[in-house]
Amino acid sequence: MAELFSISGFFTLGMLVLLQAVLGFDNLLYISIESKRVEEDKQSMVRKFGIGLAIVLRIVLLFVVVNVIKMLEDPFVELHNGYIDMAVSGHSLIVLFGGAFILWTAVKEIYHLLAEPDLEHGENTATSSVGKAITLIVIMNLVFSFDSILSAMALTKNLWIMSIAIIISGILMMVLADRVALFLKQNRMYEVLGLFILFIVGVMLVSEGGHLAHVVLFGHEVHAMAKSTFYFVLAILIVVDIVQGRYQKRLLARQDKSLKNAA
Repeated sequence: MAELFSISGFFTLGMLVLLQAVLGFDNLLYISIESKRVEEDKQSMVRKFGIGLAIVLRIVLLFVVVNVIKMLEDPFVELHNGYIDMAVSGHSLIVLFGGAFILWTAVKEIYHLLAEPDLEHGENTATSSVGKAITLIVIMNLVFSFDSILSAMALTKNLWIMSIAIIISGILMMVLADRVALFLKQNRMYEVLGLFILFIVGVMLVSEGGHLAHVVLFGHEVHAMAKSTFYFVLAILIVVDIVQGRYQKRLLARQDKSLKNAA
């Protein structure tokens, strides 16, 4: 406990909060997309309650991981043949499941955007219950938090510092969740960008899960997508989206000017 009030303790706490914030971006994006499935007047409550419950469970998960980390890393299923080799552990299974679910969610939402004939009607129609939305938010929050907890354990072994960092980052997520959701609602064009970012997050998690499971397909080992690669792709997507948006505005302005001159 004394370490918490030391200079190194405060520095470590700040680093952990920053780490949680960076790693929590994709989680925040998922929460915003998932919460819009419920009735509009309940969306904010779903986000806050889901994050609040996830904070409690994340702290519980922290204590569980600290005590059973070895069990989660030891493989419990092994497969070896001429086509595929793998050694599945609890950690790899959690990451693989989370990545696959996020991929499915992103693809489904992208399809929904393309197939929905009336976007406004689709936006205002509840497609999920409050309980289901909160459950999915909590589950995916735990999936996202698994790696952040392991990263935190690499910085410190102090459970108090890690717990406080989780609480602070959770409060920040509560504050930002409504703003992110409102931004996506007011700027529908960025919703597509968000979904593709979510898709890449799913790919990253699946590759990481495959790497943790030591998957070898036809003699080729599955490697985890590097975080630097992820952030590079993320930056490229954002830049392309911004440039495309501004270029489209210029084209529309030019068309309006041409129509006025023709009239």
